[in-house]
Amino acid sequence: MRVGNKDFRTLWPKEQRSPILQVIDQRQLPHDFVIEDLPTIEDTARAIAEMHVRGAGLIGATAAYGMYQAHCQNMDPSQAENLLQQTRPTAVNLRWAVERMLGAQAEGKDLFDEAMTIADEDAEWCRKIGEHGVTLIREIASNKNKGDPVNILTHCNAGWLAFVDFGSATAPIYKAHDEGINVHVWVDETRPRNQGSQLTMWELMQENVPCTLITDNAGGHLMQQGMVDLCLVGSDRTSRSGDVGNKIGTYLKALAAWDNDVPFYAALPSSTIDWTISDGVNEIPIEERHGAEILHVRGLLDGNIVESMLAPEGANTANYAFDVTPSRLVTGIITERGICAASERALRKQFDKPATS
Repeated sequence: MRVGNKDFRTLWPKEQRSPILQVIDQRQLPHDFVIEDLPTIEDTARAIAEMHVRGAGLIGATAAYGMYQAHCQNMDPSQAENLLQQTRPTAVNLRWAVERMLGAQAEGKDLFDEAMTIADEDAEWCRKIGEHGVTLIREIASNKNKGDPVNILTHCNAGWLAFVDFGSATAPIYKAHDEGINVHVWVDETRPRNQGSQLTMWELMQENVPCTLITDNAGGHLMQQGMVDLCLVGSDRTSRSGDVGNKIGTYLKALAAWDNDVPFYAALPSSTIDWTISDGVNEIPIEERHGAEILHVRGLLDGNIVESMLAPEGANTANYAFDVTPSRLVTGIITERGICAASERALRKQFDKPATS
């Protein structure tokens, strides 16, 4: 996607076959665009854990490259696996990518090529999600009065910054915008890391997509007033029965959408589906992060990045990073294969998965 006058992906090797991985340091956005070098698997694991890179697809692609770095460092594969698996527990893409790299290594495949293939597949799957998802936006637009935009509400960042390119929830939006459909995006700020205000707003503005930043709690009001036509969110782990694990606050958006008859769709590549889990509410692991993320806020002041305290010193915190939206609240799931119901039967049919698998 575009940054200024140049197209970027979210990760790439510094040189062909180099162990040095280059990424966009998302902690610095939107105020500074910084490209960071990650020379070793230890650097890559730290970047994942500390959210230099974040988002389901990007975590997976980054972890895959970390396995290539481990190979370059002559590290035991199981040690590399353990190091990466401990970084972020909720996004299943990480486990999926690491296991795929372990399989490739066992089969004697070229690990650099395999890591690049995983990255390319992630971008291509997101592009296809855009092609399938835009049909929903076209249909809504066809029923609007001339000149009225299709208002889409999204939560967190499921944009190209969360994947290798295009994004999941944003891919249909970018496709609609490119087709000349009048779209407008309501962007949740997404506390406490503010991925909406800092990342989604930034990338939508880079692409000149009309968008408006709102507080996390404004979505229900907007839906009650008929100001939201469609909710589009991503997913970090989706159960085989269609339960969607996503950034904390997604469940509340789904409840508001259900109460106001607003369609609620989750967009995700197949690498995000955990076929081993049926009951997402009880089986998807929920990451708990450090309370400092709630207690402090980071922003630009007089040209400098500063951090300020929001709560009383010594305040207790509980920082749950994700929640799970039950499939009954999900209108449908958009994958690289198409759009289907949020149910085990529909997902298995879409991916030719037998009921015994």
